[in-house]
Amino acid sequence: MNRIFKYIFILFLISLIPGCKDNNQKSQNSDAVSASDWTIFRGSSELDGFSNDKLPDQPKLLWSFKTEYEIKSSPVIGNGNIYIGSSDGRVYALEIETGKEIWRFDTGDDIEAPPLLYNQTIYIGSLNNEFYALNANNGTVKWKFMTEGEIYGSANILRSTQNSESFVLFGSYDNFLYCLHAETGKKIWSYETENYINGAPALNKDWIIFGGCDSFIHILSATDGSKYGEVATGSYIAASPAIHSGKAFLGHYGNKLLCIDIEYKKILWEYGDDKKTGAFFSSPAVNNEVVVIGSRDQMVYCVNQKNGKLIWKYRTLDDVDSSPVICRDRVVVGSDDGRLYILNLKDGGLIWSYEIGAAITGSPAIGRGVISVGAEDGRLYTFGEKK
Repeated sequence: MNRIFKYIFILFLISLIPGCKDNNQKSQNSDAVSASDWTIFRGSSELDGFSNDKLPDQPKLLWSFKTEYEIKSSPVIGNGNIYIGSSDGRVYALEIETGKEIWRFDTGDDIEAPPLLYNQTIYIGSLNNEFYALNANNGTVKWKFMTEGEIYGSANILRSTQNSESFVLFGSYDNFLYCLHAETGKKIWSYETENYINGAPALNKDWIIFGGCDSFIHILSATDGSKYGEVATGSYIAASPAIHSGKAFLGHYGNKLLCIDIEYKKILWEYGDDKKTGAFFSSPAVNNEVVVIGSRDQMVYCVNQKNGKLIWKYRTLDDVDSSPVICRDRVVVGSDDGRLYILNLKDGGLIWSYEIGAAITGSPAIGRGVISVGAEDGRLYTFGEKK
């Protein structure tokens, strides 16, 4: 293993995580991918849930596509397509303009993990314990990797610009975080925790950050996967963290939203308490000023990014496990009440809502002027401006 770590260290010492952020714009996974695409869960490798796309004032339903069971996965957008997993066990590629099916691939078990689109490949895990690399153009298998547990969270990508080497990161219910070679599926390293890993790892050029049911935030070096440290959060973590300006933001089952200084491995602030807030299964969206997150007390919360003070809250009619997206001056989020909401980022006022009628637990994808989100009626819904 020492020889492998040395190899990875040399690769990444001269490399950068794809893209640079400018006023919170998302980093890109591939030079061929448009800045308006949404190729990864939460929009960037930092998982910050930020989009600079322009949305219509009153989006219209453009199309919906029916799978054979509920959708808990979140879509991604790229190649002129939308890609989504379903609990019917299939991955679907749909034409963004019409919703026409391009291809489907059957894993044989439920898919709750969001896909990752990178370098003309779809990377996705299934509850059959397998992680797949599929050709994004036709859905054929490039390679697959077997773990010892279900895979619920999305993958993330590490890339060396110097050597064109790429590595895929994802967690499993076998308690391991895996790093695989993106082209071959060969395991480069794995990191063991004390319990399930449910969400996706966030990363920047220095750090890999992830949480799990062991109640710790784990901090690994992005150069070789070695342990830098961990932070005890006090409760298990079901969702994914977000990275912004050297800090990690996350919610946990103990009704707290946390801000963690990554370098110093300490909690800077907490928002919430056992009596006034609910559990957080939603992943936060972050920009330079605020953090927005949903809760199981039916609320969407917006707090000051610097100190965790409440700015506003908006009540839906059911739990909010859906992870919100900050889109310029708006917030897009779904709820278990079956509605998709657009809120004013400044004050939380309702701008628009659409009643789907089935719980929305996945995160919206925003790109190419559309909002796409799945629901537990088994449909993928895509909204935008009708031409």
